[in-house]
Amino acid sequence: MARVIPGEERQRDFLPSQLSHAPRRGRRVFRRVRTPLLFLILIAVGAASFVISLTFGSVEYSRDEVWTVVRAHLGGGVGPDPAVDAIVWQLRAPRGLLALIVGAGLAVSGVAMQTLVRNPLADPYLLGVSAGASVGATAVITLGMFSSFGVWALSGGALVGALGATATVYAVTVIQGGITPLRLILSGVVLSSAFSAIASFLVFRSPESRAAQSVMFWMLGSVAGAQWDRVVLPLGVVVMGVVILMSLSSRLDALAAGPDTAAALGVRVGLLRQALFFIQALLVGAMVAVSGGIGFVGLVIPHLARLMVGSLHIRLLPIAAATGAVFLLWVDVLSRVAAAPQEIPLGVVTGVLGAPLFLLLMGRNRYRYEGHS
Repeated sequence: MARVIPGEERQRDFLPSQLSHAPRRGRRVFRRVRTPLLFLILIAVGAASFVISLTFGSVEYSRDEVWTVVRAHLGGGVGPDPAVDAIVWQLRAPRGLLALIVGAGLAVSGVAMQTLVRNPLADPYLLGVSAGASVGATAVITLGMFSSFGVWALSGGALVGALGATATVYAVTVIQGGITPLRLILSGVVLSSAFSAIASFLVFRSPESRAAQSVMFWMLGSVAGAQWDRVVLPLGVVVMGVVILMSLSSRLDALAAGPDTAAALGVRVGLLRQALFFIQALLVGAMVAVSGGIGFVGLVIPHLARLMVGSLHIRLLPIAAATGAVFLLWVDVLSRVAAAPQEIPLGVVTGVLGAPLFLLLMGRNRYRYEGHS
């Protein structure tokens, strides 16, 4: 008979239980480390992609020529060729930066919208903000409104239209009894159709034959007219939106689990929904004002980010922002080279790429929208 050392039986009973929890702890530690590491990788990829994107265009430059321009403006190199500098730094660089900003903004607003209405098919344009912006932009193109704004006329008109649509949707939902997911979806869909009809009527009544083409190109999105002074406002809006949403991340997790669960945890659901509504509307309005309507980014990227880091908003928001930025930057590059010397609207490229990507993501068995993975 084997001799049993005192305490050995207790150790045999304890070790299996202890070892069974080790993989779980390891996965939790790995996930905590994985998110910052993934974020840093995406930032590095975005920076490298930005520099590479400067080489693409109607005139191609080598990476050495582009890097010379970039180092000169960062204070670490000799003066570049003036012709190369004018094209690379004054035209392509603000365009690439705006693509990064808009991609991040649309992805973050998509996360906010899907949490607000608790619907995996929700995108940033669900509340009719984009349709309202199209009314303002169409009025500028067809009627010459806001012409006193100069180069800011189109963006200013679109922003006014977006804010008007936001105020209308908010007023309708409040009058109906308060902000709820069902009221927001129904009001947004109905008013979006109404705003789109108004924009179409303005195009129909326009005496200029090219108005329809200009309006259609704007509605499908582009960052071609980017300038350095036009990236400050959207950059500030995106940074502010991400910071506020990150500070509310625990409340957003509770709301994603359901309003009853959130209320039981002490979350003021009504106030949180109002805050999400206005933050999301401000993000979308600012992005649409500078780039037009670009679809699929705010729908697909949040789901892709959930697959990478799960549903906790403290991890989801920064990863979605970085992924959306890189994605839209390369979409802009593809729009420049696919049909050169003409440019394809960004919404066309995102639609072609986004639809199969979304279907592929939804086909994965381990993907869950609700709850934490």
